[in-house]
Amino acid sequence: MRSPVTGIVVLILLFVAAITAYSSFFTVQQTEQALVVRLGRPVDIATEPGLHVKAPFIDTVIPIDRRILDLENPSQEVIASDQKRLVVDAFARYRIKDALRFYQSVGSIQAANLQLTTLLNAALRRVLGEVTFIQVVRDEREALMGRIRDQLDHEADGYGIQVVDVRIRAQGGQKAQEIRANADREATVIVAEANSKAEQIRGEGDAERNRLFAEAYSKDPDFFAFYRSMTAYETGLKGSDTRFLLKPESDFFRFFGGPSGKSSAEAAAPTSGQAAAPKP
Repeated sequence: MRSPVTGIVVLILLFVAAITAYSSFFTVQQTEQALVVRLGRPVDIATEPGLHVKAPFIDTVIPIDRRILDLENPSQEVIASDQKRLVVDAFARYRIKDALRFYQSVGSIQAANLQLTTLLNAALRRVLGEVTFIQVVRDEREALMGRIRDQLDHEADGYGIQVVDVRIRAQGGQKAQEIRANADREATVIVAEANSKAEQIRGEGDAERNRLFAEAYSKDPDFFAFYRSMTAYETGLKGSDTRFLLKPESDFFRFFGGPSGKSSAEAAAPTSGQAAAPKP
């Protein structure tokens, strides 16, 4: 009879063997290539899709995209050879043709985009600065795009990158200024109309408020006076350090003495329909 220790050892060995086998294989997708790095040093490149073998535990697999990637470049202002200003929108398409060189030079898509943006801007200024405005926007645009692509591709080769295509859209600086001016003018008109509408609504609200106040005053002048005084108290005494240098019998504080707003002397005085009490 086998001892329980033997069974445990067998289970542990099977578990270790399963983990080792799992760590010895990796899969390459159709849209990528894989760089195998052993202790920080590249040792293999897997370009064919499917299952591949690596050394377990010590090899790291770095997937690298093999599809055609897009690079969008912000608008740039370029001066043509006839001193005309151009606003140029450009974008490029590229792919990684040498995974090892790409990994050793830039290491990631984000870093590659930053480097290619710098190179593309330099190529734009070199090529477009040698020709006239008309050549850029009409006569030789296709040929100029080809020259920019060739220069960018030559410089990107050192990063393991192949530039597939470069496209530009150029317009005159004056046209761009007209577009910006029209946009600013439209924005100003919209803001002015919004302010006018807001003032109209605010005026209608104030008129309605005044109407309601007048209606309330006509129905009960005493209550309206009490309400306005309470509002004045709230506004005037809102701050934590508010101070008033007024006499206690001041008209501003008349409702502090009673809800009628009259002083004790006024409250004790007889009304027009009452006779004064005879003195004893």
